[in-house]
Amino acid sequence: MKQILAVVVHSRPGVLAKISGLISRRGFNIESLMSGTTKIPGYVRLTITVDADDDTIRQICSQVAKISEVERIKVLHKETSTLRSMLLIKVHAGDRQMEVLQLAAAFRSHAVDVTGDSITFINTGSEEKLTAFAKALGRYGVVEMIQTGIIALERGDEGMTVDHPRYEWPDEENRKGGV
Repeated sequence: MKQILAVVVHSRPGVLAKISGLISRRGFNIESLMSGTTKIPGYVRLTITVDADDDTIRQICSQVAKISEVERIKVLHKETSTLRSMLLIKVHAGDRQMEVLQLAAAFRSHAVDVTGDSITFINTGSEEKLTAFAKALGRYGVVEMIQTGIIALERGDEGMTVDHPRYEWPDEENRKGGV
């Protein structure tokens, strides 16, 4: 079963390698891993998608939580979270550009580049919506495409915040100065 982990980490070199290494050493494949800045400087939020059962995901969370840079970790559920992915897709439209643009409008997609006979679209939404859009464009000739993994936020008023870090970390400027 696909499980989604939200992890807030202190932004330090190697933390991503520690987390992904820990998960892969236990024999689990990371289906997607997205990293992005947070409202708190010095912290990064990871969204990790893993195919694992409930017992396994609890074990993974327990092990990941032991990594010193990890401040918060939570399993997100599809029913109580907002999930999105992004797709960039380039198609060969040729003389059917208007037809392709109308199809893209039905999927609420936007053209970000029209060059020669090709059109590049950007679209966001559920993985199912993006897959359906890519499949619909297939008949025109997909030149190339890339899709991000899932990013997710839990619905409601609460958020994953870091009021006080678990450990004291040296100031980044002092580290560069050789202190």
